[in-house]
Amino acid sequence: MSENVTRRNVLKNLAGIVGGILALPAARTCQAAVRNVFATAQAPKGYDPFKHKWLMALDVDRCIGCGFCVEACKAENSVPQDNFRTWIERYVVTRPKPGSGESRGDTFVDSPDGGIGGFKPSLIPKEDVLKSFFVPKLCNQCENSPCSQVCPVGATFESPDGVVLVDKNYCIGCGFCIQACPYGCRFLNPETHTADKCTLCYHRITRGLRPACVEICPSQARIFGDLKNPIADDPLQRFIENNKTQGLKAHLGTKPRVRYANLDEEVR
Repeated sequence: MSENVTRRNVLKNLAGIVGGILALPAARTCQAAVRNVFATAQAPKGYDPFKHKWLMALDVDRCIGCGFCVEACKAENSVPQDNFRTWIERYVVTRPKPGSGESRGDTFVDSPDGGIGGFKPSLIPKEDVLKSFFVPKLCNQCENSPCSQVCPVGATFESPDGVVLVDKNYCIGCGFCIQACPYGCRFLNPETHTADKCTLCYHRITRGLRPACVEICPSQARIFGDLKNPIADDPLQRFIENNKTQGLKAHLGTKPRVRYANLDEEVR
């Protein structure tokens, strides 16, 4: 048995104890120190997370449901089969029943294979469809992230540059963060047995590259940038200025850093 596996098993047994310890003021200081130490995980030497503030924006009207982003994400981040760091959902809103007095009918949501390969025609008759659209989903990089609040060992943490990360060397695979995420954006990696999620391709953006999903999107539905270091004619700044954006489930107070434009009221 390897040293890492042995260490993980020990930490699993101590998870409950550590969770109680973290309630103490001294432990909070230690946890903050851990977050600072691992804030540059997978980042190049010399990268300063305090000098950046990354943000992803999505234009629902532009998404065509091609699924290229999902395929690129899985290839770039070695995402296991049947798991997704990002995926596409199709929403089909039906017309209201005659005489119901409603402005719209039922809403149907599907995401076959995360949207890879696109979507087959809906089984709902065209004459019954009021509107149909696609919505990209991913980790919302919450400013008040429930996942980091429940992690008993500080493996999940919020980096100063606006990305919620997971240190796989410390994760004990308890699944608390997966249960706490109100967006269903986390999963337990069956190969590493640790929590996994979108990191905005942290290994890319800290080297001046864009996330794989943004790079491949043919309709430019995904807009990405650095709020602290805008470039000339910055697409992100222009998008924010020209659109009213919002986060998913804003009523939860998680303050998502991933922003949506043209979001329908049915999206959840």
